[in-house]
Amino acid sequence: MAWQPQEEPLRQLAGWLKDSLSGHNQSAQKQATQVLSQAKSYPDINNYLTYLFICQQPPAILNLSPDDFHKARCAAGIMLKNDIREGYKNIADASMAYVKSSVLLGLHDTDPQIRNLTGNVITESVRQGGVLGWQQLIPDLLAMVANETGNMPTGTQEGAMSALAKVCDDNRKVLDRDYRGQRPLDTILPKLLSFTDSPLPKVRALALGCINVFIPAKSEALLAALDALMSRLFLLANDANEEVRRHVCRAFVLIVEVRPDRILPYMEGLVEYMITQQKNPDDSELALDAAEFWLCVGEHDSLRGSLGPYLPKVIPALLDSMVYTEEDLLTLEAEGDDADEEDKVEDIKPHFARGKGARTIAQTNLDSAGASRSSQLNGAAVAVVGGLVDTEDELSEGEIEDYGSGDGDDDPEDRWNLRKCSAAALDVLASVFHEAVFNITLPYLKQNLRHTEWPRREAAVLALGAVATGCMEVVKPHLPELVPYLISLLDDSQPVVRQITCWTLGRYSGWAAELSDPAQKAMYFEPMMEGILTKMIDNNKRVQEAAASAFASLEEKATTGLIPYCEPIVRQFVQCFAKYKDRNTFILYDCVQTLAEHVGPALASPDVVNLLMPALIQRWNKLSDQARELFPLLECLSYVATSLGGAFTPYAPPFFARCIRIAHQNLEQYLAALRDDALDEPDKDFLVTSLDLLSSIIQAVEQTKTIELVSTSQPPFFDLLAFCMKDPSREVRQSAYAVLGDCAIYVSAQLKAALPALMPILLQQLDLDGSLDEEIRSGFGVTNNTCWSTGEICYNLQAAMEPYVEDLYQRLTSIILSPEVPESVHENAAIALGRLGVGAPQKLAPYLRDFAEAFLDIIEKVDWTEEKDSAFEGFARVVACNPRAMESCLPKYFEAIARYKIVTHTDVPRGHRLKPVFYDTVTGYRGIIPDFDGFLSQLDPKDQQALRRNYNL
Repeated sequence: MAWQPQEEPLRQLAGWLKDSLSGHNQSAQKQATQVLSQAKSYPDINNYLTYLFICQQPPAILNLSPDDFHKARCAAGIMLKNDIREGYKNIADASMAYVKSSVLLGLHDTDPQIRNLTGNVITESVRQGGVLGWQQLIPDLLAMVANETGNMPTGTQEGAMSALAKVCDDNRKVLDRDYRGQRPLDTILPKLLSFTDSPLPKVRALALGCINVFIPAKSEALLAALDALMSRLFLLANDANEEVRRHVCRAFVLIVEVRPDRILPYMEGLVEYMITQQKNPDDSELALDAAEFWLCVGEHDSLRGSLGPYLPKVIPALLDSMVYTEEDLLTLEAEGDDADEEDKVEDIKPHFARGKGARTIAQTNLDSAGASRSSQLNGAAVAVVGGLVDTEDELSEGEIEDYGSGDGDDDPEDRWNLRKCSAAALDVLASVFHEAVFNITLPYLKQNLRHTEWPRREAAVLALGAVATGCMEVVKPHLPELVPYLISLLDDSQPVVRQITCWTLGRYSGWAAELSDPAQKAMYFEPMMEGILTKMIDNNKRVQEAAASAFASLEEKATTGLIPYCEPIVRQFVQCFAKYKDRNTFILYDCVQTLAEHVGPALASPDVVNLLMPALIQRWNKLSDQARELFPLLECLSYVATSLGGAFTPYAPPFFARCIRIAHQNLEQYLAALRDDALDEPDKDFLVTSLDLLSSIIQAVEQTKTIELVSTSQPPFFDLLAFCMKDPSREVRQSAYAVLGDCAIYVSAQLKAALPALMPILLQQLDLDGSLDEEIRSGFGVTNNTCWSTGEICYNLQAAMEPYVEDLYQRLTSIILSPEVPESVHENAAIALGRLGVGAPQKLAPYLRDFAEAFLDIIEKVDWTEEKDSAFEGFARVVACNPRAMESCLPKYFEAIARYKIVTHTDVPRGHRLKPVFYDTVTGYRGIIPDFDGFLSQLDPKDQQALRRNYNL
């Protein structure tokens, strides 16, 4: 017998549900919410919710008005969906069976809100139980959409199609898997194609959008149906419904990625079609989808050239689309001076710690690779499926730089839109066609750069910036005229013009920075630099942001050319620290660290230090240990400490102590969360950035101070480091092993005492048997840093490594011989293995035959560095202890000796310690090999000549 509700619980539940949406009676709403929360434990609660939800007419016992009953139904649908999401595993099978057998009736409801909620319940049920857990669902939905009974209401067909779209979007991979020789998609796809011929526009649009979900995966079913899909796209291209045409544009863009050869024959027609859709004045989303086509084709190797003949049509369409719309102008013209207004919480973007990159050979300073300012405009990609909007934090392809980036949807500066997409497409096409694009753009620039209407003027400046990378060589002759004009626009009355001008100047700053003539530098580079610096303290926050980003770009291009200007630059930065609110302070940190990275020790001038450090310390003291602003500040201080070197010593103790405290607190919070599920795990970014600053301080300050800081740390420094070295977070371990290597270089005596506690952890990390899959997924950053730190420990502690030789040999050789490991990690492992031989050659010698050839093959590719010298020195010492083990690769070893670059005539001699080692090696083998001249004759004549000349043969 089918389940039936009891009257009294049904009546009470309906009342509570109705009251839970009663905005005018907050007391009743609060009480209802509490009661409903308790009702979740009632065994049949989801049956009752389903029963109420699908009832189109109120049962007589409820005594509710139609409006109140509708509220109760909506609340029941919402609560049912939430219960399935939060407690699916606890719902009885019989109850879930009732939900599945009944809830589809909601799609037959005349109310679109109920149909939409039904789709949400269906989607959540499949999300939690899997599409295979409700095998009849998709056939039932397909039947409803197809109107197989002939009497299916329009709303039901649309509701079923909407639910089907959600299910397909959530289960695109599952539906394309093989189940006993059958794939669900093989059945679904033909039905979807037939639905694109539906008389209902919403069904046509959703069906095509659903097909688009499967295109990127290149499924067999999709590729087999591609001819049919292309035919349908051409028929739907002029559909009266704009949503359908939007999905047509998206489909063509997606097909470019999977089968560009199917696009090429129709390029001429597609160009005309996309231009027409892009010029649609009534649907900006449709225009944006069309504009994405130029980005996608322009970035595709096999298609980009085909756009050449159509540039005279495409480029003007892009330029026209780069002007702000009238709707945008209403928002922008209301903006003015806002520098004194506090930032709203939602305006401050989340900042995530970048952490140090993997350590490479000859790298003991900060890794310079940070988040690069690519030439992309950021924006959030918004996918509309079945009437619901899902915003995903992904960037659309081809977006340009930091200018106008953000996540909001109300401000035209904060969303990915037609204007930004068109600018990005112009950037991409300029990088492909260069002069051809500029020649088409030039008349537009001449007409609009000095236009009296600021939106036209602003769009022309944007266009000029967009072609900078691809057209630099053809723009250069015009820059002596353009740059002064752009600098004058920094004083434009409209903030958005000043903003885009900063961005464009940043794009051309490389040209000015490369000018070698002092007169030209004074005429163009210095005014550009001064102009951007001045705008960094503009009274409009967006202008400040654009100027700071532009100056960071200028810093990257000018590099050491900024050394003469350090003091005025830092003086301006200090003014910015005093003026900026929180959001722009984050970008200011990037400016400071980029300057530090590129001018290096020049920043250590006493006058500059006395300007910069008080400003940074003031900000440092203002922040709590839990403030997310610590991430960029700690990163910035890492670069500053490295740049200042010994000049950072007086400032180091409080920074060092606080980093220790933050790291210790983070580890304690993590352990507490492991013990108590009610506690949240701490953000590991605090730990990563603290470790990175500790690394920089250890490298930078005077050695006596470093030893003091490490020795007096509370809790003990190496105890803390040991916990970090075995932290579950890959980013934490990567930074921890960087610190470990720095300690080997700068505080080796203190590290030596801690080796018994640290080496077992290090050896476990080097064991690829337990970490290979994780390292493959993450790029081997942790293994790389572990190998690097191992090499530093072996070289600086030498004989102290004897107890660990066998374990290190086994793990390092497994890394060297593993084909899954990238070359850079092979090199660091080979360096470490060679350096192990410096202090423990006798212990390593028995294994020489097994690793010698691999070592020589890898070390040959390594650049000439101190690390390579010391590794080769260690290897040579091992060879001296077991010379006969080299039999199979001795010619290769002599070839390496002959080609080794030993430099003794410079201020910094390199490899000079190796010459006597090599001499002893050659002499030793000369005494062992009977026909030594015959052995040498195997080598290349140039190598023979070098050996005879350098080693008195």
